[in-house]
Amino acid sequence: MGKTAHVINAVKKASIAEELGIEVGDELLKINDNKIEDIFDYQFLIQDEYIEVLIRKADGEEWLLEIDKEYDEELGVEFENGLMDEYRSCRNKCIFCFIDQMPKGMRETLYFKDDDSRLSFLQGNYVTLTNMSDNDIERIIRYHLSPINISFHTMNPELRCKMLNNRFAGEALKCVRKFHDAGITMNGQIVLCKGINDGEELERSISDLTAYLPHLESVSVVPVGLSRYREGLFPLEPFEKEDARRVLECIHRWQQKIYPEYGLHFVHASDEWYIMAGEELPESERYDGYLQLENGVGMLRLELDEFNDAIEKLQNMKKTYDKDSVESKDIIRAEYNIEVIRENADEELSIVTGTLAYPYILHMAETIMRLFPKMNIHVYAIVNEFFGERITVSGLLTGQDIIRQLKGRELGERILLPQNVLRSGEDYFLDDITVSEVERALQVKADIVKSSGYDFINAILNIELK
Repeated sequence: MGKTAHVINAVKKASIAEELGIEVGDELLKINDNKIEDIFDYQFLIQDEYIEVLIRKADGEEWLLEIDKEYDEELGVEFENGLMDEYRSCRNKCIFCFIDQMPKGMRETLYFKDDDSRLSFLQGNYVTLTNMSDNDIERIIRYHLSPINISFHTMNPELRCKMLNNRFAGEALKCVRKFHDAGITMNGQIVLCKGINDGEELERSISDLTAYLPHLESVSVVPVGLSRYREGLFPLEPFEKEDARRVLECIHRWQQKIYPEYGLHFVHASDEWYIMAGEELPESERYDGYLQLENGVGMLRLELDEFNDAIEKLQNMKKTYDKDSVESKDIIRAEYNIEVIRENADEELSIVTGTLAYPYILHMAETIMRLFPKMNIHVYAIVNEFFGERITVSGLLTGQDIIRQLKGRELGERILLPQNVLRSGEDYFLDDITVSEVERALQVKADIVKSSGYDFINAILNIELK
C-alpha cells in the first residue's frame, strides 16, 4: 500500500476529538511539534496528560489544539490507514514460503508478503528481522514495544541466509541480542524443513535460543506446509510419522531441561506433530498459557479442555434453576436445565472441519450425541483438493472444496463452519466464494463457529453456556 497522509476517517462519540471539533477528513500533522511517521509514534506521543496537536482542516486551515487529558487517554480518532504508513513487503525468497505455492488467479492481496515489525505488535505477525533499519530497532527499544514475534527458522547464520535467500539473514539475528538486553518480550517460530534445519540443526537452534530466556518466552516448531503448486520451487520433502516422533523427542527433552530453571517449557510443537506421530496431545500446563495459539500450538488441547469443562457444567445443571444462585452465573439463559435442553435438542446438522482436527471434532460430536440422544450430528473432513491433500488445517479450506465434497451428502438443517475458514471480518473464503454461495449450492443454512469448546456446544445445542 502506498504511503498516505494521516487522514481521519472516524471520530468516536463523546471523545476528546469530537469535543474539540475534529472531524472526518481532517489531517493530523504533528503532536508536540513532532511529525508522525506511523501508528507507534502516534500512540507514544498521545500518552501524556498535556499534548499539543496540529490539525489541518479540509479547507486548508490549520488548528493547534492544546489538550489536557488523563494519562494514556485516547483522542478518539481512527485513520484511513491503520498503520499510518506504507506496509513493508518481504525482501526474502524463502525456500518454504507458502505464498509462492499458491495458484495464479487469486485476489491480489493474497500474494502480498509482509515483513513489517509494526504488524508484529498490531496483529501478531512474525517477522524475519531482515527488513528492519537501525531506526526501526531503536524505536522498538525506545518505545519498549512488546512482544515482537520473530521467524528464526535456524540459528545457523549461514544456513539462514540459504533458507531465506537473503545474504543479510544471518547478520539480522544480532537484533535479538539487542532486544533481549533492552528487556523486549519476544516469541519465536521455526518452520521445519526435512533434511535442512531439522535434526542437529534443530538442536543447535533451540540451544542457541535458550540464551535469550526469559525475554524470549516461547519458540514454536511447525512443519513446512507443502501445497501442490511447487513446480520450479526448492525441492522439499514431507515429514512422515517417524520424523515427527524424532522432532517431538527433541522438543520434549529440551522442555524437561529448561522447565526446572525458568518455569517455562519454552519450545513447543504445533498440533500437527502429535497427530502425525500418533501421540497424545500434551496437557494444558505444558503450553505455558497458550502463547502461540495462532501458530497451531495447543489449539486442539484448549478446545478439548473448554469442551470438557462445558460438558461437565451441562451434566451438573440442577433440575430447576434459581436465577439468582451462584451456579446460574454459568448460564446466560438460566431458564434452561439439563432436561429441558435434552428435550429440545433434536436437530440434525453437519460440522465441517479439516482432516487434521477431524478425529477430535468427531469425538466431541459423539460425546454430545451420547448426552443428547435426539441429536444427529454428521462430521465431514474436507480434503484440501485446492492446495493439495498435504494441507490439512481448516483455515486453508476453500468454498469450492466444501461445496464439491458436501454436495448430495446428508447435511440436516444446517452446517457449522469454523470461523478460521473466512478472512478476518469478511464472509468469503480464500477462493472468494461467499458463505451465501455455499448456502445456495448446498441448500442449507451455514453458521460460523469460533474455535472455542464453549462456542462449539452453544452452536450445536442453541444455548448460551459460558
